[in-house]
This record gives sequence, structure tokens and C-alpha cells, in this order.
Amino acid sequence: MQTLCDSFGRTVEYLRLSVTDRCDFRCVYCMEEDPCFLAKEQVLSLEELALIGRAFTELGVKKIRLTGGEPLIRTDCEELVKQLGSLPGLDDLSMTTNGSRLAKLAPSLKAAGLKRLNISLDTLKGERFSALTRNGKLERVVAGIDAAIAAGFKRIKINSVILKDQNDDEVLDLVEFCRSRKLDIAFIEEMPIGVMDERESSRHLSSDAVRAIIESRYPLSLSDKRTGGPARYYRMSDSPIHIGFISPHSHNFCHECNRVRVTVEGRLLLCLGNEHSVDLKAVLRQHPGDIERLKAAISAAMPLKPREHRFDTGEVQILRFMNATGG
Repeated sequence: MQTLCDSFGRTVEYLRLSVTDRCDFRCVYCMEEDPCFLAKEQVLSLEELALIGRAFTELGVKKIRLTGGEPLIRTDCEELVKQLGSLPGLDDLSMTTNGSRLAKLAPSLKAAGLKRLNISLDTLKGERFSALTRNGKLERVVAGIDAAIAAGFKRIKINSVILKDQNDDEVLDLVEFCRSRKLDIAFIEEMPIGVMDERESSRHLSSDAVRAIIESRYPLSLSDKRTGGPARYYRMSDSPIHIGFISPHSHNFCHECNRVRVTVEGRLLLCLGNEHSVDLKAVLRQHPGDIERLKAAISAAMPLKPREHRFDTGEVQILRFMNATGG
């Protein structure tokens, strides 16, 4: 089987595939309050997304994560899960979601072949949740999390972005929430992507600071758990769950990066923190169904993958928002 390798000897085995830039939330660290979404013709079709997934697996990718925006906004997302889930060589098909639609869709997604879920949850206070998401309902997300647990997913992880003086007083509450449900949790440093009025450098909170809060109650020991993503995981002595830290500012993880992203517009992003990209949509639409040409374009893009990103706290270097990038 072919493999994808960049100029620094890193093998790419993990694709994050965005299926939409739309979302039913407007999280303050992700997008503007009144975003301008893409027109339908600019967005990859179900068939195009499925062909991209097939091309990457034929090039050695073993893990695909579906992202958004909110992927479950797309009514054909379940069908895409079915098509990707049947690809030979794909070991892991997962999704990042805000959880608002899982109460209804969790069982059918599990049956369609989705193996794992990452669910965003930054607060357990209803009013604060509505403020951070600008319009979300906490009770819907908690119901979605519980529905996903009941559906029997292989693994469910909670993702939490902690902002200083906004939700850092809930770090331990979020840990307790996950302990009670036996869910892993990853705490994520805010990334300076997209220009937003609300972002201030003073709200950045490092992973080390979050870890110190947790260790005020639960001493942590480093785990050997690896998921192919950027998180560093820790354990508590009295719980089976893992606590992860994703630290693009304070602990650069680029030396072992095995990931690329494809946006819903079909741009192959070689690095989250750089603008290097290749237009796969142009290849798809100029040569419909030609998977060999698509694979050649993907392989040819690998030398564009940079050694590392450089995020300076509070300084926005990437103008695209996370909902347009894919999580």
C-alpha cells in the first residue's frame, strides 16, 4: 500500500474531513456571531467527500475524523458515515460534534459504523453555556452525551476549551462530570484562528494552569495512552478515565504530527496553523470520479506540510475561522 510522507519524515495516517461550515451554535472561540456561510455549490457533495475519504485510505490513512462546523447539520451525514465506514484499511472513523443532535442520532450513527465521538462541552452552567455558544441549550447537549453513552460507542471524549475568568472556575466540575460518566476529557488551549472582537490575550489559560487546578484535588500521573492526536494524557489513581491536554501554545506537538485536514470547500490544509493548501475541489470537478488523479494531487501536496506552526498568544495569524477549517 502507498503511504503519505512529508519532507520531515512524518507519515500522514490521519485525516480530519470537514463536511460543513455551518453550525447551530456560535461559540465565541470558533466563529463570529453573524457568520457568512458558504453557498451550496462551494461545498463538497456527499460523493466528493466519499471519494476523498477513499483516496486517503488508499494512500495509507487509517483514521478519519468528521468535523464541521457541526457535522450533524448535514442531513446526508449518516450516509457518508456508512460509505466511509466500509472503506478497506480504515481502522477508525470518528466525529467531533457539539452534541446538540445526538439525542436523536446517536443510535443510527453507531449502527452506520461511527466508532468514536468527541463532544464539545465547556461549561455545566446553563446561562454560561448559552453565553459561550451564543444560543445553545446545555440540557440538549447533556441529553446527547447520555444518548451516546447508551448507544455504546467505543469511546467518547469530552473536549473543553478553558478561558481565564470565563469558565476556569469549572475545571473540577467538568472533571467530576466525566468521572461520573466514565468519559475521557481533553482540555484545549484556545487557538488564535479567526479575527473576533471577543478574543483577548488576557483570557488565554495554559494547559499547565488547568493541570494545576485538577491536581489541587486529584494528583495526575502520565499515561502511555496515544490516540494519534495531539493530546497528552494523564490518569488519576481512583478512576479509569483519562485527562488530556492539547497545548498548541505551551507544548508544541508538531514533531509527531500525522494529520492533515480537508475543508468543506475541498482545500487540503497541511497544517492547522499555516495557510499552505491545495485545491482538491478543482481536481474533483475538472476530473469527476478520477481517483488516481486525486491521489496524485494529494501525494504531490505533502512537501508543503511545514515543520511546525507558530502560535503567539493573542496574535491572530490565521484569518479563517475554525468552523471553516474543520476541528
